[in-house]
Amino acid sequence: MGAIRPASSQAPASSQTTVTKPKRAARPGKLLTSDRIKPKKPRALRGVSDVRRFFFRNTEPVYFISATPFNLLGMDDWIRGFMFINAIDCFDGQHPSVFVPPEIDHKPWTSIEDINNYLLSHPAVAELIKERGPGGKAVFLMFDEKTEELCAKLGLEVCFPTAELRTRIDDKMETTRIADAAGVESVPNVLAKVDSYKALRKVSKKLGDDVVIQTAYGDSGHTTFFISNEADFEKHADDITSAPEVKVMKRIRCRGAALEACVTRRGTIVGPLMTELVGFKELTPYKGGWCGNEVFAGTFSAEIREKARASAMAFGDSLKDQGYLGYFELDFLLDLDSEEVFLGECNPRITGASSMTNLACFAHADAPLFLFHLIEWMGINYHVDPSKLSKRWANPDNVDSWSQLVIKHTGDDVRRITAAPASGVWELDDAGKMRYVRMQTHRRTVQHENRAFYLRISGKGDYFYEGADLGILVSPGRFMDDDFQLTPRAKAWINGINSHYEGEVVPVSEHAAIGVDDATFKLL
Repeated sequence: MGAIRPASSQAPASSQTTVTKPKRAARPGKLLTSDRIKPKKPRALRGVSDVRRFFFRNTEPVYFISATPFNLLGMDDWIRGFMFINAIDCFDGQHPSVFVPPEIDHKPWTSIEDINNYLLSHPAVAELIKERGPGGKAVFLMFDEKTEELCAKLGLEVCFPTAELRTRIDDKMETTRIADAAGVESVPNVLAKVDSYKALRKVSKKLGDDVVIQTAYGDSGHTTFFISNEADFEKHADDITSAPEVKVMKRIRCRGAALEACVTRRGTIVGPLMTELVGFKELTPYKGGWCGNEVFAGTFSAEIREKARASAMAFGDSLKDQGYLGYFELDFLLDLDSEEVFLGECNPRITGASSMTNLACFAHADAPLFLFHLIEWMGINYHVDPSKLSKRWANPDNVDSWSQLVIKHTGDDVRRITAAPASGVWELDDAGKMRYVRMQTHRRTVQHENRAFYLRISGKGDYFYEGADLGILVSPGRFMDDDFQLTPRAKAWINGINSHYEGEVVPVSEHAAIGVDDATFKLL
């Protein structure tokens, strides 16, 4: 990941790494010339089996363009012609469907949109797309108007609503208003301009002394502020007072949950409710920061699951009225005192939980949720009842237990990485020592709780700095106990991963050159 240093395009010469461009004959996912002949318009697909068959026979290139393949890992097993175009080579060139172009000079990256625009502007990417064309579909974790322009030049169709619409829905104030219109409850709140502590106390009088303030955009670990007094407010005053409007919420004792869904022309399809891992100091330096998910049917009562599912369907129908079509995710806050289910926020995109949703037991029994997103953008007529499918997916018998840990560097030291664990299957022995078993492209061969799949993000030549993404670890079973604390097994995996990283200290004088001071944007 030598290229992923957002504040600088070049590191000191001693730390440069080069990603080798695959030879022409070895390029992954190339379609045969005969496959490019546009087929006759297919008949309407009737049922999930037809949907699966359609994608197994797909003839149009589909690209997931992002920093890493994490969010849709394994989708190349479902969609013929699916390919990852990434900036980080998580698999050391061994993944058959991943293309990582050689690094070229670029402006400093300050967002994942910058990374995607760099990739779409890269000559090697343009050559690859031309080879596999004509046409093609492009999906992203994040994109902007420039991304849309670059895709148009390359002949790619962006398979998401416009960047303008997604940006508007992503605004936490707008999310709250959409929820209100759809009859979906949020934590008691007020939306207002707050230019001082006095103004905060005036608008939040009915919410109590302890409040939570959110600004419009950004990861919860960076843009959610817990305020009990004026001293708390002053710590974050610049962020709060500079915002045109903020969301001020009553502070509740809550547990986070996530649910992914897809707006289709026939209604909203809803996946299972997942627990979120939030703020664990072993995984993230950010209070309130997302650091993983757990899928476990027994975590929530049937009533809570049903309320979340109904809220997601209502919210999705409201999105459809605004012209939104496709994948989205909702964060819920479960009040531990009242057992109410409140909407937290909406992410109008593929998310960090997508790998869990699309590789779950129900997805293998039917089809991944992402297929229903993509088919909406391919102009294919199909007949699947969203309510019946969502109900089937909510059945606890169709929910297998999996957990994922998103592991960040939690210290404030800066070191150059000299050794890092490889992506693939790892195993814990009885003494808690971790060993590498084999290379693997996703979790499908991991069957027992003493094994896990690890996707490396930061590798040799990259840097440890506060909040740096090291990787994602996925394993069967639970990583939290009934009190929602990390299990000994989870801690053993975290310690094991960290033990396989080594680094050398970087002098303070070099920090600005390698860009670690500003490397805070979301990669996943």
